[in-house]
Amino acid sequence: MASRSALAVSTFLCLAALAALSAHAADPEEIRDFAPPADYAPPNASYFTFTELRNIDVKQGQFANVTNVNVVSFPVLSGLGVANALLVYPPGSVNVPHTHPRGTETLFVLEGTLEVGLIDTTLPVPVLFTQTLYKNDIFVFPRGLVHFQINKSKYVVRAYASFSSTNPGLVSLPRTLFGVHIDPEVLTKSFEVSSDIIAKLSAVQP
Repeated sequence: MASRSALAVSTFLCLAALAALSAHAADPEEIRDFAPPADYAPPNASYFTFTELRNIDVKQGQFANVTNVNVVSFPVLSGLGVANALLVYPPGSVNVPHTHPRGTETLFVLEGTLEVGLIDTTLPVPVLFTQTLYKNDIFVFPRGLVHFQINKSKYVVRAYASFSSTNPGLVSLPRTLFGVHIDPEVLTKSFEVSSDIIAKLSAVQP
């Protein structure tokens, strides 16, 4: 009976230690309604208002225009666990394959028709999901999964993204693989293509 009690106590202590480690590894609990201004001045309504999306110029090109609304540009978001972005897609433009390692994204189409893609890695073999989104449609990109968008129409498309993290992070696959000077031999063998193709891909910086 004593040995069973000792085993129970040991098990309880192990579980408590694991719980403590898990709590320590998680994001700190927000114990305030919001983070006060750095100068401790009483905030007013302007502190909670973001106005920099009123007049966004559309830059034509092959890549989407992304305006981030995060803790850097909108300090009130500090500690609230959310971030946002306005995406404007000129005709024929793409938001290159990328991931957000620290946050799930929901994309809301404000205007136009947008093609999106999501790669699910749950199964041993990755699965590609594609969808055509129309005005007022919403698509979810779970945290860490590779995804992309492309505007195949002749018109400008606008969408608004929300993230479940103040800093969701961004890993652009083209820039990460071909923009950091990885040994070309690694890339040619990995993709089974010639060094000329790798050189051309490395020259493109989306």
